[in-house]
Amino acid sequence: MIKHGIDQDALITQFSEATAKQGEALRKAVTEATLKALQGRELTLAHIKQVLQTVAKAASTGAANNPLGAVDTEALLGKAVAGMDGALEKAVQANRRALQQMLDQGASLRETQLKKALADTEKMEDALFSSLRKAAEGAGTQLERSWGEVLKAAQSKGTFTGAQATASVEQLMDGARQNLRDGRALGLRASQAMLDSYATLVSGVLIGMSDALQRGAASATEAVAAKAPAAARSRKK
Repeated sequence: MIKHGIDQDALITQFSEATAKQGEALRKAVTEATLKALQGRELTLAHIKQVLQTVAKAASTGAANNPLGAVDTEALLGKAVAGMDGALEKAVQANRRALQQMLDQGASLRETQLKKALADTEKMEDALFSSLRKAAEGAGTQLERSWGEVLKAAQSKGTFTGAQATASVEQLMDGARQNLRDGRALGLRASQAMLDSYATLVSGVLIGMSDALQRGAASATEAVAAKAPAAARSRKK
């Protein structure tokens, strides 16, 4: 079943059939599925929460059906959290870049839309934690306990999403203050069209980031393939 851009059945199957050695592949699958879902809609906090909750629920259902048993359930759920965290970190970066574009054009973080966007960026980590709590509700005693341990570990260590959000907000605030010092701030009307479509702009930035990463990975693969024959010829000599 597809919900909020997530193929829940596929994720459930991956978690129910995952072995202890497939943790990294599982994390990557969650990151890719979450990113794909985030790219398919306006990147608002409400939509982000829907996607995270859907992914967490699918992971929970799959982990509960995994024959590895309770011993490794916590590890499976930990990979789900790591995957969601990786995708959400990209969403934070997309927000920062979009906000920076607005600032570069002279917009002010005092504008209602940008003030909300900045506040939502700071709430990204809380959105992740909230999704984990919801996944734990009604998941059964053992699974709820495993979710609790995973959540406790994430809150204790912090997430990449939280660290990225803090750094982004600080950087944007510094940039806004510099704009004021330089007299670059423009009136609201100068950027109203972009302000009104901010969530769509962020979605576009996120898609661009992902495309760039894919092109980079493809280029790296091609470079390795190109070097292989040369290396083989060198060994023959």
